[in-house]
Parts: sequence; C-alpha cells; structure tokens
Amino acid sequence: MTREAPLESPRIAPCLMFDGDAEEAMRFYVESFPESSVDSVERWGKDEPSSVGKIKSAQFTLAGRAMRCFDSPLKHDFGFTPSVSLFVTSGTEAEVERLAARLSDGGAVLMPLDSYEFSRKYAWVQDRFGVSWQLFFQ
Repeated sequence: MTREAPLESPRIAPCLMFDGDAEEAMRFYVESFPESSVDSVERWGKDEPSSVGKIKSAQFTLAGRAMRCFDSPLKHDFGFTPSVSLFVTSGTEAEVERLAARLSDGGAVLMPLDSYEFSRKYAWVQDRFGVSWQLFFQ
C-alpha cells in the first residue's frame, strides 16, 4: 500500500484585471507601499490577442502580500466595483492620511477620511484605476 503525498495548501492572491494600464497601476501601488516589489512580468507578444508589450501576467508583492494583475485582451462591459476592496490596516494615522490622499488622487472618495465608531481614522477610496481601498487605523 502506497501513501500519496499530501496536497499543497492552496494559495490565494488578488488578481486585478485592467484594460491596458496594468503596468502603470502595479508600479503606482508598489511605489505607494513599503515592502513592495514587482516580482515577474510577462508581456503580450506579436501575433497574440492583445497589444504588444502590455501585461499578459504579472506578479507583485504589495506590503508583503502576493498580488497578480494583467491587461485583458478582451473588452468587457464591467470593471472594478467597490463591493470588493483591498483592506489596509495601518499602524499610524499619518499613514492612513498619506494613503488616502495618494490613492484618491484622480479617483474618488467613497467614505471621507474621518473618525468613525469602528476606527479613529478611516477612509474608503477608489483610485484612478477603479480599484477600491479601505484604509483603517486600529
């Protein structure tokens, strides 16, 4: 009787689909957070279904967490929605303020930076790429 090796635990990473600006967004996010890096980038090539040089698949680390993104080769009737957001817990109020200003620049404020019953400093913003962020100071 042989034993099968146990399955490796699943890994979960958010994957953000963009319409041509995945690289700009990824680099903006990496510049915005400490412990962040672009880890790998695969680009669409000639004779493939998207623009040459756009992101086919990219992996990046954002504040120590694995993320993925790509530029869709297809046009969609949907984009990002605030019903799914990236939740950022910060150790300082100043960091929440900095991120709220940076991430909402060119985007939208969904809940203004303020003190709420659940947080001394909190904001819910949507960046210029359409991605929603909840910024929380505990």
